[in-house]
Amino acid sequence: MTNASHRVDRLWPEPAADLDLDDAMADFRLPDPPAGRPLLAVNMITSIDGRAQLDGTAEGLGSRADRRLMRHYRAAFDVVGTGAGTLRAAGAWLRVGPDLAERRRSAGRAPNPAGVVIAGSDPVPLDASWFDGDEARILVIGRDSPVAELPAGTELLRAPTVRPSPDWILERLLERGHRTVLLEGGPRLNAAFLAADVIDELYWTIGAHLLGTDALPMIAAIGDGSPFASSPRAGRLVSVLRHEHELFLRYRFSGGG
Repeated sequence: MTNASHRVDRLWPEPAADLDLDDAMADFRLPDPPAGRPLLAVNMITSIDGRAQLDGTAEGLGSRADRRLMRHYRAAFDVVGTGAGTLRAAGAWLRVGPDLAERRRSAGRAPNPAGVVIAGSDPVPLDASWFDGDEARILVIGRDSPVAELPAGTELLRAPTVRPSPDWILERLLERGHRTVLLEGGPRLNAAFLAADVIDELYWTIGAHLLGTDALPMIAAIGDGSPFASSPRAGRLVSVLRHEHELFLRYRFSGGG
């Protein structure tokens, strides 16, 4: 099965027009993980006015080209993670599609990245389709979560705190041999990892829409105040692609914890 061609312009670096998206992403590589923890990246889409949700989910904010780009990002990582709120609202999907799965298999990797869902103490919908499939899955829950039994094939990690801390999660993933982690939201989970200063890369699609709502942004406000309120976390622009009226941006951050 072949994929539909999605045409993009590369605006930065080395500008080039009318590229096939798959060709433009052929050289996508991750930097080495920082010492002592996995590399962590966040992949999100927002409207032009910065809203990451349309009627409670990200569905409808992006194009088919954006969904294809998401699969390329996922294919580069060992783990794809999401919060339980996203699982409850829209489900969670971590697979990369047949062609990228075959590429991973040929490189000696599992066809799809491992999946991680991160919850606190709220109920987790154990009947969600995320629990189906044969890829590795890990459910991370807080100390007081009511979850006791899981569908077959899912590992349970219970944190010693009410909400699993980002550092604790990354330590557990590294123990299992996972060196790269991609988070796909939601905004409150992104905020927790930003507060811990462990975001290394950010992939941001700007969809060509205006909403004018009070929906959450890409990263929710950090509770108890942001450590970056007066000293913002500086990023470096790595690349910019354009598909029709969408922008695909990649930022890199250095010097995190």
